[in-house]
Amino acid sequence: MGALLTLPLASVEAAEGATPDETALEMVAPADRSIDRGLRYLAEAQLADGSFGGRGQQMGNNPAIVALAGMAFLASGSTPDRGPYGENAQRCVDYLCENTQPSGFIAVGGATSHGPMYGHGFAALFLAEAYGMSPRDDLREKVAASVRLIVSAQNPEGGWRYQPVPTDADISVTICQIMALRAARNAGIHVPAEVVDRCIAYVKRCQVEDGGFGYTPRDRSSQFPRSAAGVVALYSAGVYDDDAVERGLLYLDRQLPVGDRASRAGHFYYGHYYAVQAMWQAGGDRWDRWYPTIRDLLIGAQLGDGSWQDGNGSAYGTAMACVILQTPNNQLPIFQR
Repeated sequence: MGALLTLPLASVEAAEGATPDETALEMVAPADRSIDRGLRYLAEAQLADGSFGGRGQQMGNNPAIVALAGMAFLASGSTPDRGPYGENAQRCVDYLCENTQPSGFIAVGGATSHGPMYGHGFAALFLAEAYGMSPRDDLREKVAASVRLIVSAQNPEGGWRYQPVPTDADISVTICQIMALRAARNAGIHVPAEVVDRCIAYVKRCQVEDGGFGYTPRDRSSQFPRSAAGVVALYSAGVYDDDAVERGLLYLDRQLPVGDRASRAGHFYYGHYYAVQAMWQAGGDRWDRWYPTIRDLLIGAQLGDGSWQDGNGSAYGTAMACVILQTPNNQLPIFQR
């Protein structure tokens, strides 16, 4: 049976009842002002329909960006329609629900790149987190439908690719889907055990000799962003005490963002979104070393208007940075240890 399915269900009140420990509060404190400015930027950039405008924002109606901004609002302690950013979070929920097709596919016409399953995975993850905090029958149906779509799109190797069809796979799209499945399972949505088992096997086949992860099992080159994603994919599937995880963490240890590795080029926010999750789950010295480093790097990269800039637009960069910085808040069930 898939390791994910042996875990207890998360209470629908889990996020509201979770509190960070004192050490975590101390670690986040230097970033409090940056987080507040970032969240305000997102709130002001959000349009009435729940999507996002803002400087350099070509894809503000992309489901992934709306979902990531919603995750940033939830990570602050707000829940849909409750808290300082509750209305903003609810707009994200409404936008994604309105763009959930009868098949369960979450997509917006003209707003997706060549890989709409990225957007679907992030959107399904956010809706599952929102459902866990605000249980509604209509939202449950949207999450359940999105899960069925993910299950139907898994390819024979055990992974997922750009389109909602089971023909190909890569680790970058696969991590989005297994995180969504984990969040849905935590919220009480059925996830078939065999889907998780096949995903675990696929991710492990992507690991290469240095502990990092290739883009596919046939790609034997490792890179930081997809290697961080590979470790989190295993964690999301319920794999913790395993040689593949430890080898992956050892690889990530060598990628601490200092010196030349502090460059914000090449999927920087994407990589650190997963790396901070990997180190948070690993805990101990790894977390104590990693979080202050990325925290201080992000504080220094914030622009005067409160945003963080990325090639995918300021809403994307700002949402990613806010989620990274708020990980120790322990508000999102998917991130809780």
